[in-house]
Amino acid sequence: MKFNIKLFNCKRLYILFCLLALLNIFFSTENIQAKTFSINDIEISTPFEINFDKNKIIDEGFAQAFNRLALSILQTQDQKKLSKTPIGLIKSMIETFSIQEEKFINEVYYLSLNVSFNKKKILNLMEKKNIFPSLPVEKKIFFLPILVDKNKDEISIFSENYIFNNWNFNNQKYHLLRYVLPTEDLDDFNSIKRYSKILESYNFNEIIKKYSLDDYIISIIYKENNAIKVLNKINFNQEEDLKNISFQNLNIDNYKEADKLIESLKSIYENYWKSKNEINTSVKISLTISINNNDNSEISKFEEILDNTDLIYDYHIFKLNNKDNFYKVIFNGSPDYFLKIMKNKNYEFDIQNQIWVVK
Repeated sequence: MKFNIKLFNCKRLYILFCLLALLNIFFSTENIQAKTFSINDIEISTPFEINFDKNKIIDEGFAQAFNRLALSILQTQDQKKLSKTPIGLIKSMIETFSIQEEKFINEVYYLSLNVSFNKKKILNLMEKKNIFPSLPVEKKIFFLPILVDKNKDEISIFSENYIFNNWNFNNQKYHLLRYVLPTEDLDDFNSIKRYSKILESYNFNEIIKKYSLDDYIISIIYKENNAIKVLNKINFNQEEDLKNISFQNLNIDNYKEADKLIESLKSIYENYWKSKNEINTSVKISLTISINNNDNSEISKFEEILDNTDLIYDYHIFKLNNKDNFYKVIFNGSPDYFLKIMKNKNYEFDIQNQIWVVK
């Protein structure tokens, strides 16, 4: 009798353990919402007429959201490849959407939408079209444009420079770079004037350090007749680069053409930043990772990190025992880069065997 009772109790413990294990699987991975690309504040207005169709207007909002996403994560040369994406395909990649506001004013209907796209579906579409998207990472940078008129042998800085005055006008919601321009400081003004003949070799460190920003672009714009040459000193993520750009038949004394130069330079800088954050969707490595499952809060924390790491394409628990959870992680990058990212998130691994163990 005592043996049967012990056996019964063991079975109950086993069943309880299995239930807890299953709950851990279902609630920690399967029911977590997929990582998404979120596009907010899509605004549409249309006259309220007899043939008014709210569903068509919402579809237009979806198309606009998808277009803004493409502008955010793709370089200019790839954006056109998605310009004719059917609305049915766009809708199939939407994870969630919400109507933030709708109203009628003077027989005009106004709609504001938030749309979240399934990241995995978006990346699969890019891979099929042989496009390398980028992570939509916003960055605040110091920006200083200096105009050098070679015909007049003059240099224009700060408010005397049209490019400086108008740079932050007409910023787009899909732009990732946020520019901090310097204030009109007399010492900075005198330093730039003093080194005006050797600007290409001047490092501008005394000016840049005042703004507590590690990332910057110094843009030296040489104007000679209608030819424009721009030397860009770029520092992103502690990597310095020089980038020369030329424009022909551009008269920047004309405000409209100067605005075109601003738009072109912004596009070039956006593309440059995106190139630093490319996701190579053709590279998918499979990693096997184990973590001790004694502490559910640690499991939840680890999975939250996986959820919020953009280059992780997918993960799931494929096995568990009374000690460890075993994960399959699909990563868009190299093993070393995975380890680097996770180290920045305070995770170290024992990688001596095929199964990496969270320390």
